[in-house]
Amino acid sequence: MRAKRSKLPPLTALRAFEAAARRLSFKDAAIELCVSQSAVSHQVKLLEDFLGLPLFRRKSRSVELTPKGIIYYPILSAALDNIAEATETIRRDASMRKLKLHVYSTFTIRWLLPRLHKFSAEYPDIEIQLYTAQNDIDFLQTDLHASIMVSDTSQIDVHYEPLFRTELFPVCSPNFYDTHREQLSTGELSRLNVLNVFLSPDDWPTWLDSNGYCDIDPSLGLQFDSYEVALASAAQGMGIAMGQQPYVEDDLVKGNLVEVFPERRVANPKMWYLACKKGYEAHERIVCFSSWLKTQIDADAPLLNAKRVTQA
Repeated sequence: MRAKRSKLPPLTALRAFEAAARRLSFKDAAIELCVSQSAVSHQVKLLEDFLGLPLFRRKSRSVELTPKGIIYYPILSAALDNIAEATETIRRDASMRKLKLHVYSTFTIRWLLPRLHKFSAEYPDIEIQLYTAQNDIDFLQTDLHASIMVSDTSQIDVHYEPLFRTELFPVCSPNFYDTHREQLSTGELSRLNVLNVFLSPDDWPTWLDSNGYCDIDPSLGLQFDSYEVALASAAQGMGIAMGQQPYVEDDLVKGNLVEVFPERRVANPKMWYLACKKGYEAHERIVCFSSWLKTQIDADAPLLNAKRVTQA
């Protein structure tokens, strides 16, 4: 069999012949293949030389197949169709093993990345492509498969798989706390720098309203586009940032940040979800990732102090 395969003619010549034979026109074949008419004619001549016989009768304004060409065309056409179908099957199978996942950059850096190697070890055939962004995505306008997000489940045609709830609580550096201990001990925040994430505009107001602060407008403080930058700024002593699990647990353990009012935590009204387009939740890649993700959350529940939610 391999000896026979070594005698195969060039694929380019076969494609040129098949297109010309199907259309009975070198000109139309050239348009289909996006090459010149002379290129098609040249490739067909190469094939005829390879076979040692003519496949077309050239006329002044048209071409027609010779008896050998009539025999050769349907066999070759079916073979090319089989190659195309097999190629598409392989490409489709490969794409079905790829998971395009949107995740907030802070969640990616501070929680997901240190654990992601475990998923790769458990599911080596599923390739994850991470797309980090601060804004939530519109599944109707993207080809991404899933997103780990904090949401109010407002998007239509989106399946939301509940993951966990968190709490909101202010944090700052140990030095900042020591410097402003008197103000913090009396709960005076109005004269302190508040670090705000403008893409999460409800977090500070939720905590402030729940704790009876009516004279503080967090939008007047420093504004950042991510929790990662806000928390890093807080760790450098620039002010007080809003913290929540799982963003700050590592910093709290290491002492880079301290919780300002441990007794005044407030439940975040928004839940964390694994979201995807409706109907996609049954796809193998998403089912596998969802199962793994929930296992990791369950394992971290004591640290997060954020019990995973099993239903909305």
